[in-house]
Amino acid sequence: MTYIQIYDTTLRDGTQSEGFNLSANDKIRIAQRLDDLGVAFIEGGWPGSNPKDAEFFRRAADLEWKHALIAAFGSTCRAKAGPEDDPNIQALLASKAPVCTLFGKSWTLHVTDVLLTTLDDNLRIIEQSVAYLRAHNRRVIYDAEHYFDGYKADPSYALETLRAAIRGGAEIVVLCDTNGGTLPWEIERIIRETKQAIPFPFGIHAHNDAECAVVNSLIAVREGAIQVQGTINGVGERCGNANLCSILPDLELKMGYQCLPPGHLVKLTELSHFVDEVANVTPNDHLPYVGKSAFAHKGGVHVAAMRRSPQSYQHIRPEKVGNRMRVVVSDLSGRGNLLSKAEEHGIEMEGEEVLPVLKEIKELEARGFSFEAAEASVAMMLKRQETNYRPPFELIDFLVNVEHRYGRGIFAEATVKVRVNGEILHTAAEGNGPVNALDLALRKALLPYYPILNSFQLADYKVRILDGNNGTAAMTRVLIDMQNGTHRWSTVGASTNIIEASWRALADAIEYGLLMAH
Repeated sequence: MTYIQIYDTTLRDGTQSEGFNLSANDKIRIAQRLDDLGVAFIEGGWPGSNPKDAEFFRRAADLEWKHALIAAFGSTCRAKAGPEDDPNIQALLASKAPVCTLFGKSWTLHVTDVLLTTLDDNLRIIEQSVAYLRAHNRRVIYDAEHYFDGYKADPSYALETLRAAIRGGAEIVVLCDTNGGTLPWEIERIIRETKQAIPFPFGIHAHNDAECAVVNSLIAVREGAIQVQGTINGVGERCGNANLCSILPDLELKMGYQCLPPGHLVKLTELSHFVDEVANVTPNDHLPYVGKSAFAHKGGVHVAAMRRSPQSYQHIRPEKVGNRMRVVVSDLSGRGNLLSKAEEHGIEMEGEEVLPVLKEIKELEARGFSFEAAEASVAMMLKRQETNYRPPFELIDFLVNVEHRYGRGIFAEATVKVRVNGEILHTAAEGNGPVNALDLALRKALLPYYPILNSFQLADYKVRILDGNNGTAAMTRVLIDMQNGTHRWSTVGASTNIIEASWRALADAIEYGLLMAH
């Protein structure tokens, strides 16, 4: 099995993504997870560019890395000067990283219009910069920036830049599609011509501006690339870098290459979510392989087939990448969707027994409900179909008042009347808003019977207007996320009255939580 080096640049190129920011401590935490996954190289940053990256390398030098080598990124020395007194080159050495990744110019446009130097001087600074770092016992990876654009503009000169890096002692030359606009067949042709002219180990660094970063990386491997550079979740400048969360399983599960230690691919989904959590960004549920929806099934025909044969609508077993199959309930659902949900929640139902719930879901979705993100509401609807089910409480009525009082501002008070174990309870509570007041009044009634309610926390509350053309009379959908420690569940309500919609979602959330706790 051929081994492909995975070079992760989430901590450097990834942080050039708009809205994706990491502290030095964040970088250390993510680097440790990347090392645990088993990538070959972790690019920690550009030590000459900012104090945060310099701190990362100081801390990384004192840590033990099991699988990965830490790489420091920087540019060749300045035009018309040498590497020995170049601050960027000296910062690379000072980082103590065992690997230095240098980028240099491959495109004549960049040499003359950006570096403002001659083509010969550019070749000199590439060779001398690489040789200087090699003389100081650093392994050097050479990133040929804008290689494919440069090759299209002047093939012979682009090749000469690679030869300069090789003469300097680079162990591998990485062909970069820096602007991300090269199409797959162009990648294939240029790599083949490059290999014929220069038979030397090479890698690929693709950007996603034309939505081709993953496929371009795979084509490069088919053409002999031994290293793939990319980021977790495809984060990166502009439209992002090649997404390692797609490339890794593509290479290992589809193409027969080895990229990670055996058995480590199952850590991929957890790592994907960890990176988003540390960076405080919302996960993309629709990412291939690692997204929450990557193995989610909504259509009734699909789910019916999946219940007979899991591979009928899945290209791999989700467990191979640490993900799981999910069934989504909506107005597109069939009987199989609800039978799967019943099994998932330990509810014993068969065939025709789910049909009343299926009918109700379709009717409610036509009125504005959405059950895709409210699985706890679906579970409660199924549970209530059981002949021996007794709810932990029943609502008799509620009243909510919202007033403006002089010297106090907005004031909300709610009263609820519920039946618990045959006893009718009437309680009231004040809150900072009508939903908060309802929540507090309901908890006040139930806490003597269900002390575990103290651990229930409202984690999120979302309101969506469904038919804005009706103005303030519009249908309103409310989604509530409740959590109890690490367990989190979601419920939905919909009505032209936001209080009624909120009550339905709130009552479902508390009822579901109480059932799960017993």
